[in-house]
Amino acid sequence: MSAQTSAGAGSASAGRRTAFGAQPVAAAGVPLDDVDRAILRALEADGRMSNKDLADRVGVAASTCHARVAALRARGVLRGFHADVSPEALGRGLQAIIAVRLQAAARARLGAFARGLAERPEVRDVYLLGGAEDVLVHVAVQDSPALRAFVVEHLSTRHEVAHTQTSLVFEHLHAPTATR
Repeated sequence: MSAQTSAGAGSASAGRRTAFGAQPVAAAGVPLDDVDRAILRALEADGRMSNKDLADRVGVAASTCHARVAALRARGVLRGFHADVSPEALGRGLQAIIAVRLQAAARARLGAFARGLAERPEVRDVYLLGGAEDVLVHVAVQDSPALRAFVVEHLSTRHEVAHTQTSLVFEHLHAPTATR
C-alpha cells in the first residue's frame, strides 16, 4: 500500500485542502534547477539512500543536499517516501480497477466517499476523476469471492453509488520515473 506524506507546510497553498483533506500537490510550474532535478531523479531510483550518498551522487555538499531535500518537501514537490510492497506477498494476488459513478445528489459528498474507500485495507489507490465516472479505485484482494464481496458490500449496495464497472488487472507495470 502506498503511504505518502504530504508536505505542504510553507507553500503558497498551505491553507487549502483537496477533496481528500490532504494538502494539494505543489502548483504546476514550481521552479526546479538542475540540482533539484538530480536530487529527485536519485531519490526516485533509491528513496532509501543516505543524505551523504545522495549528496555525492548529485555533486553537492551534504548540508546543501539536506537543505535542498527539506525545501523540496516544504514546497510539496517531494511528497514522501514509501515502500512498494508486493500485494501477492500479503496474500492479495488479485488486483482490480473499479470505476464508480455516484448519484448526482451524492457528488457533494465525493470527498468523504473517497476518504472512506481509501481507509479500506483492500484499497491501494483512489482517484477522483472528471468525466463519465467520478472515482477509480485500485484494489488488491485475495481472490474473486473477496473482490465480489468488496464491490457488493462497499460500493454497489451504497445508496450514493449509481454504477460500478470492475476491470481485472493482469499485470501492473511501474513507469520508470516521473523525472525522466
